[in-house]
Amino acid sequence: MQDILLRVENVSKTYREGKLETQVLTGVDLQVYRGEQLAIVGSSGSGKSTLLHIMGTLDKPSSGSVLLEGEDIYAMGAKRQAELRSASLGFIYQFHHLLPEFSAIENVAMPARIAGVDKKEAFERAEALLERVGLSHRLQHAPSELSGGERQRTAIARALINQPKLVLADEPTGNLDAASGEAVYGLIRELASSLGTAFVVVTHDPKLAARMDRQLTMVSGKLSAGAGQ
Repeated sequence: MQDILLRVENVSKTYREGKLETQVLTGVDLQVYRGEQLAIVGSSGSGKSTLLHIMGTLDKPSSGSVLLEGEDIYAMGAKRQAELRSASLGFIYQFHHLLPEFSAIENVAMPARIAGVDKKEAFERAEALLERVGLSHRLQHAPSELSGGERQRTAIARALINQPKLVLADEPTGNLDAASGEAVYGLIRELASSLGTAFVVVTHDPKLAARMDRQLTMVSGKLSAGAGQ
């Protein structure tokens, strides 16, 4: 029997601006299993990024609940949510969001330092991860000195620095050429398998999504039949 890491239960999301209401998600149910690689595909505006943000406490559902290891993350206070994000969740975006004034190793080490890990251990972890993603020769390089694929691999290493249970990736290959995109997806699969980290990857590219363990499709705020299975 598979071990459920995260459960989304009947989640809906409506944005309101004045008298205008826009329903983005409608009664979404989803289970994410420990260590799996799950792709959520769908066209732009289908609601898949909103769902990802709600799973990561970056946006709040209008109704429904999200449970991580059985604990409702939206029943927590802001401080506990921040602790959970730091300890249990990692994030990868279409734009790498590396800080330009810091080197690759400093960027990767930063979440560990923010979480209170001492400098020596944080940098040891960062160096090991950068070596793992094939960037041991780029430790001291600034983001401007890295290629697009190298920046995204650095961002993946940063997402893993605190050894999260779940990494949420929003169009992580959207700005990469085909070869770099394939390399990044291959890396996600290898790291998920070897580290036991679950990945939820939002993408509009079904060919890349096909490399994941499981695929779900988002259409107009609803997941396809079979969601949560």
